[in-house]
Amino acid sequence: MNGFRDKSAIVTGAASGIGLALSRALVARGARVWLTDIDSEAASSAAEALGTSARSLPLDVRDADAFAKIVHDVAAERDGLDFLFNNAGIVGAPGETHELSAGHFDRVSDINIRGVTNGVVAAYPLMVERGRGHIVNTASSAGLLPVPLMVPYAMSKHAVVGLSESLRLEAETHGVRVSVLCPSAIDTPLLDSEGPEDLERPWRPDVRQYLTQLAGAPYPSDAFAEYALDCVAANRGIIVAPRSTRIARFLSRLAPRLAEQRIRTVLRIQLDSRPTRG
Repeated sequence: MNGFRDKSAIVTGAASGIGLALSRALVARGARVWLTDIDSEAASSAAEALGTSARSLPLDVRDADAFAKIVHDVAAERDGLDFLFNNAGIVGAPGETHELSAGHFDRVSDINIRGVTNGVVAAYPLMVERGRGHIVNTASSAGLLPVPLMVPYAMSKHAVVGLSESLRLEAETHGVRVSVLCPSAIDTPLLDSEGPEDLERPWRPDVRQYLTQLAGAPYPSDAFAEYALDCVAANRGIIVAPRSTRIARFLSRLAPRLAEQRIRTVLRIQLDSRPTRG
């Protein structure tokens, strides 16, 4: 509790899902939280429901200048920024990779990678100057394990894991902490999202069903947020949840061929269920 009480925290993608659950848990632990989201109305409603310790701001994480302004404004008001939760992201473009365009990869990269780097560029120098602070980036177990049919997403989450692990070692020399969240499927609206309407593709798998076959039933977002904040307070670097995913990661290292064979089996089930092949 004391790790968050009276601390300032910015959460991106906070209008729903993991971002909202993190914001709710942070407020419950005594933090002052700024909920940011491209959906400003949803973020405003969420902040209002969380009470006087929460405020909302509109933010498209692809806009580096807007991101920097929010970070600097919060830091000026609170005499520094204690936590940045780079959480905004999209599933984006599930499907067979040969049917995707450069636009699909660009859209996922713009939000899932550039959205994180924009936050790091805005907040990290201020934290270095202050000699403390904690950046928490939301990746995924897809950043640790292969996930066919979600190649752009897995690519982006591997990038976030690599950024976080590398920056963590560098940042600790300045007193700054970096953690990365790597959950398996979390029960959020993203699982049922159709993806960007302006980027068409012939077929997409049922993401909720597919990830359930790979990793088990989706994990409740509030349970994940509580576990994640406990680990952040303990300054853990890579935070994997639930327990079944930690076991799967261990087994993939112990017996990679068996892990890959299981993924191939699930992949074949999905491809066989496709109504038509383009």
